[in-house]
Amino acid sequence: MYKKGIYRIEANEPLTETVWRMRLAGDTQWITAAGQFVNIALEGKYLRRPISVCDCDEGTLTLIYKVVGEGTEQMSRLEAGAELDLLTGLGNGFSTNNNARRPLLVGGGVGVPPLYNLARRLLAEGKPVEVVLGFNTASEVFYEEEFRALGCHVTVATADGSRGVEGFVTTAIAAAGLNFDYFYACGPLPMLHALYNAVEQDGQLSFEERMGCGFGACMGCTCKTKYGNKRICREGPVLQKGEIIW
Repeated sequence: MYKKGIYRIEANEPLTETVWRMRLAGDTQWITAAGQFVNIALEGKYLRRPISVCDCDEGTLTLIYKVVGEGTEQMSRLEAGAELDLLTGLGNGFSTNNNARRPLLVGGGVGVPPLYNLARRLLAEGKPVEVVLGFNTASEVFYEEEFRALGCHVTVATADGSRGVEGFVTTAIAAAGLNFDYFYACGPLPMLHALYNAVEQDGQLSFEERMGCGFGACMGCTCKTKYGNKRICREGPVLQKGEIIW
């Protein structure tokens, strides 16, 4: 179930040179799982912009987005007090309804944000949470300290070795010898594919895809699984490891 509503910007600030954090005030009751996303209408743009939810409470919603095109650049120029038209509660999100006792969260770049709310939920269930964050270089790293403040054990990997472990998230997982029995991941497709091949444990992977409508009507983001075609915006963006066809 999704809902359309108007949300007021409370803050909109840069975290790095290209990554911004926006806090919105409004109705969040339709956001029921970590990993869901919202779809934002922008003036002059035909298609809405899908942005994953980083965190939320009863009256506020936190989004983290990367400025990569005209739409997100337009978002970065919005100031506190401005209002946005959002569809909320989109996607299926991550499920913690499993037997995992030692979960590992793996995020790459702008795949990091939805894992923050997931970490909070898992910690609230009394589970120790390992987090591995992957970036290209040190200047792109964000939310490392925020995860630590929650109580997570955090490992950072950078492709150029400028911070943390040199290499990719799979390198960091192997180097740290992490003890986990289940994983949750969100990031670019090459990262998800490498992780899928590198670990034996079961898990859930959140996929990025270009979306037209964001709620399953246009069929533009359909992907193949072992159980037939699934829409990333509706049956996804989170898929179970065992159903994925690469």
